[in-house]
Amino acid sequence: MPPSTENRPYTATREGVRLAVRLTARASRTGLDGLVEGADGRVWVQMRVAAPPVEGAANTALIAALAEALDLRRSDIRIVTGDTARQKILALGGDPASLVSRLDAWIAGAAKRR
Repeated sequence: MPPSTENRPYTATREGVRLAVRLTARASRTGLDGLVEGADGRVWVQMRVAAPPVEGAANTALIAALAEALDLRRSDIRIVTGDTARQKILALGGDPASLVSRLDAWIAGAAKRR
């Protein structure tokens, strides 16, 4: 079941979707860990990547993992804020309705694997 509207880590825009991600670099594996809630109540997608946080390697790995998981081109994903931070806002380009559907399915799939 998809998360309620208030607890989704993304927002649909005219150009696509803005996705809130909390990234752990230098992990043992690359993938989605599920959703986490910050102290301020904001919900983030918790991602891990095996790449180190050096010279953009973790960001590149994050974009590649999201592109594969959501069937997007890497060029359709860009980091809006948090380039050097653990918490990032990403812009996903494309049809918002399609992206929301893919995100909901991807997040629900991670919850089932846990």
